[in-house]
Formats: sequence, structure tokens, C-alpha cells
Amino acid sequence: MRFEFATAGRIIFGPGSVAELGPLARAIGRRAFVVTGGDKIRHAAVIGDLEGAGLGCTLFGVAGEPTVVRVREGAALFRTAGCELLIAIGGGSAIDAGKAIAALAANPGDVLDYLEVIGKAQPLIKAPFPMVAVPTTAGTGSEVTRNAVLGSPEHGVKASLRSPMMLPRVAIIDPQLTLGLPPAITASTGLDALTQLIEPYVCLRANPLTDVFCLDGLRSVKRNLAKAFENGADAASRAGMSYASLLGGLALANAGLGVVHGFAASIGGMFDAPHGAVCAAILPHGMEANIRALRARNPENGALDRYREIARVLTDNEDAIPEDAAMWVSQLVQSLRIPPLATYGIGAGQMDDIPEKAAKASSMKANPVELTTAELKWILERAI
Repeated sequence: MRFEFATAGRIIFGPGSVAELGPLARAIGRRAFVVTGGDKIRHAAVIGDLEGAGLGCTLFGVAGEPTVVRVREGAALFRTAGCELLIAIGGGSAIDAGKAIAALAANPGDVLDYLEVIGKAQPLIKAPFPMVAVPTTAGTGSEVTRNAVLGSPEHGVKASLRSPMMLPRVAIIDPQLTLGLPPAITASTGLDALTQLIEPYVCLRANPLTDVFCLDGLRSVKRNLAKAFENGADAASRAGMSYASLLGGLALANAGLGVVHGFAASIGGMFDAPHGAVCAAILPHGMEANIRALRARNPENGALDRYREIARVLTDNEDAIPEDAAMWVSQLVQSLRIPPLATYGIGAGQMDDIPEKAAKASSMKANPVELTTAELKWILERAI
């Protein structure tokens, strides 16, 4: 048995914990580069607290998912403003943008020198500027991962900037910051969290430590996601989903992912489709395809037992079979009103291109079974 585990330098979890942000950040530096989503006003109170703690703040909004160009702009502004630390407040997009900007502002050259797939994938030379991550959604777990996913519309792909040094200095997870999320975002981010608990548990790089996180996270999603969707003001269910999201981030960062994120990487680079919604639409079909392939080609594979355990957790049935897990997830996706991929303009015209790109995605390397082109097309057809 051999495995490694790395995460943010400090994790602070709990309702009201965002109150610790100002003093904590002030102990790191005097001038903060604050990355938010497109709606900076939503975080006006938190930014006011930072200024009240004596920090000068340079604000930088990232509307939608981060791109190579926007991150390049952010790094240049960080340097010009003479900032000493970075604070990212928002969903996974804002936090990923923050991690990338903190890394690029500290290192020479261009983002493409360090980006995977479309760049040179060189290692960072210097440690990124200190970063504090404050998630306001419950889904990506980006506050405890070591990479940033950036879109490059000109290449039609998403690729990662990745380094162990990119782990945030501090992650503050305050479930109260998620209370205002609308049902559709609650659903898509929550199902992203579910995906990031299922895929690391069945992937080729699963380990005993991440297994514990995955199973506990699955129980929390089962108890809380539907409740948070139905009543966004339910503080207990919001806390449960923030906890599940954190566990998913810890798991994926130290194990791996699989076919669902392989598709999400290719689709996200080609279409204006939210990451969580794409994962949600694909998840039950990716699970079903994996289970079928394992039964057909490798029935002794331990991943089947892992799918069976997922089914037991989700259904509360000790006699559940792996297929029951996929069925439970499919029913959840329907009840949360997740739109099909056709909503984003994906159709028969992409039936060759998307599976081809998905097969080459880095997430696919940890999938528990190698899927054929026909199986990948079947997944896409069902998700459309």
C-alpha cells in the first residue's frame, strides 16, 4: 500500500467562518487581489470586512468560467497593483481563476508555458503568491485542489494549470455563503460534488484515505441535496452539501476522476455549458457504461464491488447491485430537473468529435475501465 495526500495548508469549515477572513488575510499581507465571479456586488459585505481589517483591495471579476486570456489579464493587473496575496471568493470558476493568477503573477513567462495539453506544461519555477479560497457554491471542491482549469476558445478545449504549489494557503468554507443559490445552480453544483465523490471512489488511483472521504460525502449528498434544492434557506442541508463538496475536492485531488470529467473537459472547451450541468447530464450514463464494460470484459475488477457499495449507501439496501447506483443517480438527476446536453447546442454533429476528445482527456486516464469509441458515443447519445 502506497499513497500520498496533500491539501490546503489550513481548512476552516463552519457557519460564520468567513468572519475570520479579514484578520487572517491581514496577517499575510497588506494589499489583496480579490477575485470574484461576475457579480462583485454579491460579495460587497465580505469585501467591506476586508477593507475594515486594513487591507487594500484590488477587485477582479471573472464572468463565467476562466479563460487563458482573462487569467493573463489578471496576472498583469496583480503585478501592476503591487498585491501581496490573493483572495478568491466565489464558485469553482473564481477559485480556479484565483489559483492560476496567483501562480502566473509569481512566475516568469506566459500562461501557455505552464498549461497542459495546449501549452508547454513546464513546472512552475516559483511558488505562487499566498492564496485564500472562499467558496460560495457547494460543488467543485476547488478550494482544496492543486490545479486550475482554464478554457481556450481558440483551441476549443479546456486544460489544466497544475502544481502541488497551487494548493491554497487557507480554505474557508462557510455554508452560509451558499444560502442564496438558486435551485438550478444548487442542482448542478451538487451533482458535480456527487460526481467527484463517485469517480475517485471507483477510479484506478483510489486509496484508503480518499475512500473514507468519498463514502462519507455520498451519505451527505443523499441526506442533503434534494432538501437544499427544494428549500435553499435550509441551513442544515446547505452545510451538508458544503461538507460533501469539500470531501469531493479532497478525494479527487488525491485520487483521480474518470469518464464523466473526461467528457466535461471536452464539452466545456467547445460549448458555453456550465461544468456542473454537463457532469450532471452525463453522470448516470457514464456510470452505466462503466458497469456494463466491467461486467463484459473484467468481471473480477474491484470497481464493480465499489459500485455495489455506492449502491448500498445511496439506496440503503444491503442487497443492492452496481446497476442500482446508476438508477438512483438517474432518478435524482431527473428530480432536480437537469437539462439534457442538447440545451447547449450539442447534437449529432458532434458525435465523433466529442468522444474523440474525451478519450484523450487527462481525467479519463483514471477511469476504472477503458471504454471503446462505441461506448463513449452511447454515453453522449443518452446525455443529449
